[in-house]
Amino acid sequence: MTKNVGVLTAGGDTPGLNAALRAMGKSSHSEGFDMQLIGFYDGFRGLLHDRNIPLDEKNLSGILTIGGTILGTSRDKPHRMPVGDKLMDMTDAMLEVYNRHHLDMLVCIGGGGTQKNAFRLLQKGMNVITIPKSIDNDVAMTDITLGYDTALGIATDAIDRLHSTAHSHHRIILVELMGHHTGWLALGAGIAGGADVILTPEIPYDVNKVAEAILSRSRGGKHFSIVAVSEGALSKEDTALLKELEQNKEKSKNKEKTEAKLLEFHTAQPGKSMALASQLEALTGLESRVTILGYVQRGGTPSAMDRLLATQLGTAATAFIHQEKIGVMVAFKNGSTHPVPLEKVIEKRKTVPLDHHWYETARRVGTCLGD
Repeated sequence: MTKNVGVLTAGGDTPGLNAALRAMGKSSHSEGFDMQLIGFYDGFRGLLHDRNIPLDEKNLSGILTIGGTILGTSRDKPHRMPVGDKLMDMTDAMLEVYNRHHLDMLVCIGGGGTQKNAFRLLQKGMNVITIPKSIDNDVAMTDITLGYDTALGIATDAIDRLHSTAHSHHRIILVELMGHHTGWLALGAGIAGGADVILTPEIPYDVNKVAEAILSRSRGGKHFSIVAVSEGALSKEDTALLKELEQNKEKSKNKEKTEAKLLEFHTAQPGKSMALASQLEALTGLESRVTILGYVQRGGTPSAMDRLLATQLGTAATAFIHQEKIGVMVAFKNGSTHPVPLEKVIEKRKTVPLDHHWYETARRVGTCLGD
């Protein structure tokens, strides 16, 4: 019997999404599976409004090397969809679209938030499989996520290019990398790019120790330094303040007031890199500059490794569909793909363990980690 399969890409775009879509379609045809693939535009929003396109051979041709996603994406959540000036639970309406197309499976490609949203649809009665993607590499229960390798290469290349400017002008160059809650990108690119200081969300930093590491280099005749910092890295003082705010939230009777304070704290974070650069300039006497890579990290042609990973994940998803594995994420662990139940993935985040060998490697080459 023909299997009708819907697929959507949700959350932030990453390189390799199109390669995963292509892999699903091509593997179904090559393996002789009778599968009709329907793509929904703009994530869960497209599923709600039934905006779709047949992902046939014509529409999947030539997309292997294209970045982003031909389906488009959005950060909408099925249980909190914008309707007028309100946020409403639209999972029932999405179930109607699912049934209208007689779908046997819905494949959701996305990061941690998408895994949670897919699980909600699973609980609503839809058959769901997910594929993990995130340049932050923070999805639980998988060794690597789609898009991380490309972003790592872009970030490393940026650090490489900034070395010459930092050296020529005897400056501190602070490079802000993506990673709200995890330091995989900053740590990996920092080591690969030879950053002198790497600051990640997992290790609260002491600005005085960072300044001392830079001054030590200066006394040794190296009058420049590269600081790779995750956008979510916090000083020890800010970490203590955040912990206090979160504890107060649990104890407070005035939830709105404590929520407002937490929101104010997080709203102030985007300017932290500029503030850190100013602090380091004052403490070291060296001119400081900030480069915020931003969205450039997740754009452009996917790397060879991401194309390979996308093809493995996409073909595995097709196989799991025909094996009728429901409610699982296609994880990549120990060099191969495995189905992992979604309930083991949601409500978790893969941070960099403090005893991870990358941290050990960074320390062994003399990199300051801010502690």
